[in-house]
Amino acid sequence: MRVLVFDPFHGAAGDMITAALLDCGADRERVAAAMRTVVAEPTVETVTRTGIQAVKVHTHATPAHRSLSDVYKRLDEAAPHVPPEALAMARRVFSRINAAEEEVHGAHVHFHEVGADDAIADVIGACTALSTLRVNGVAVLPLALGSGTATGSHGTIPIPAPATVAILKESGLVTMKGDDDGELCTPTGAALLAEFSSIVAVDLGGYTIQAVGYGAGSRDTPHSPNVLRAMVVETTGAPPQDTVDLLETNVDDVSGEVIGEALARFMAAGARDASATPIVMKKGRPGYLVTVIALPETSAGLARLMARELGTLGVRRIPAVHRFVAERTIAEVEVEIAGHKKYLSVKCGWMDGRIYTLKAEFDTARDWAAELDLPVRDVLRAIETAAWKVTWEKKQDPGPGDP
Repeated sequence: MRVLVFDPFHGAAGDMITAALLDCGADRERVAAAMRTVVAEPTVETVTRTGIQAVKVHTHATPAHRSLSDVYKRLDEAAPHVPPEALAMARRVFSRINAAEEEVHGAHVHFHEVGADDAIADVIGACTALSTLRVNGVAVLPLALGSGTATGSHGTIPIPAPATVAILKESGLVTMKGDDDGELCTPTGAALLAEFSSIVAVDLGGYTIQAVGYGAGSRDTPHSPNVLRAMVVETTGAPPQDTVDLLETNVDDVSGEVIGEALARFMAAGARDASATPIVMKKGRPGYLVTVIALPETSAGLARLMARELGTLGVRRIPAVHRFVAERTIAEVEVEIAGHKKYLSVKCGWMDGRIYTLKAEFDTARDWAAELDLPVRDVLRAIETAAWKVTWEKKQDPGPGDP
């Protein structure tokens, strides 16, 4: 299984994460194109931090204060140049930041530092970079936080910043103080790593390292390298298996519209799946069984979110449910319909070294169907047929050294 491992021994910030992924082999052209939707041409250079060569990304952005809806609007404007899965991930990152800011400061109108163009560009860049690496999962080693105080838009605050602590509290990530004073992990860095993390680091087992990348921070500290390390590794253990928590609650006084919006918020907050099933409750009352599948480290936060969104007084938690998880990759296939050609994304499921299922990404298929004025189901069928054809041709075409 191909896994991305972050080693934030000196903390993490949004630009450091993007830079480390670029140094690991992420598609620079696609990342730059995504970031250009928010800022001018970003600059990528190689710098040295305490003897270690690392990549540094400069966005050249100016400060700005924005609301969450303003940030979402900026993300929507970037949609034509950002992979759909990366765009969805970026929205969830800012949802995490917004939830943390509200927990610390109460309801607020504007983001400050994290709403600036450089933060938006860093998040879009990092999510796009991750999507181009085509890994099956992400593990995050212990994260250095720093200490002391810092001055920001809210005055003098302790380090780690309250918003950073709030984000990490819901993430399940392991943290440590770190060797240096000052802010080592920013709210944007914490939110990105929390969103990316899908594998508990201690469960990785053995692995071989395939690529290593270093992302540089702005400071050049004299005694320890201000860098974030990322590694693409191939695990040597058994096929991946996952442990999840099952969260359930019964509701009979909530409208379908509210339930639909709640399910969307659960997914945005990191749920692996969310659904509502019609049921008959006591005294013959019609209602819904709302079910959320969550990683153990996020289940407590999601249970609270379920209570808040649905008004329920209790959420059942069934812990440590084991599920088989197939290896998953995203492939780009060329599709032709009525003389029109386009490269589109297909999600592939692997078992025993072979693709056993694949599915076209719905959003991109829907958009192309609208352009061609065709039914979405016809476009989905054409994409998946083209993908299966490519898969079959690859299976029949022996590579170098094959018998």
